[in-house]
Amino acid sequence: MDINFIMNSVPITWFVMGLIILILEIAVPGFILFFFGVGAWIVALLTLFVDINANFQLLIFIISSLLTLYYLRTTFNEYFFGKVIDNRSYDDQLDSVKGEKVKVISFISPNFKGKVELHGTNWNATADEDINEGEIVEIISKDNLTLTVKRI
Repeated sequence: MDINFIMNSVPITWFVMGLIILILEIAVPGFILFFFGVGAWIVALLTLFVDINANFQLLIFIISSLLTLYYLRTTFNEYFFGKVIDNRSYDDQLDSVKGEKVKVISFISPNFKGKVELHGTNWNATADEDINEGEIVEIISKDNLTLTVKRI
């Protein structure tokens, strides 16, 4: 394939620009460049079938990029990154664990932090009494990432 053909081919130029923009999306956070890559591919597709001057190509690129960004970003964000289930802050969510029953996975004493399992995750735990591994306890409070528990 002749390099002059590629350089003089408007659809291929727009396609390659779109590909480069999509590759840049990997390096730049924010999920924005993707839509400009799609805009370049829209122009590539149009110029494949219709002879359009450069100014109109640029206008179509900008409009199609901004429209896809405006209308599809929210939908694509939910698809790629998931939906928000709970808008409460992380601390508020942890406060809601008071009263939950958890299993001790390592010995706890007043002088030594042990571990409990809460929702599949190990947490540091303290208690006012000795509690052996395997016992079920109740969460009475939390201090940062340490839970205070008691026997039930």
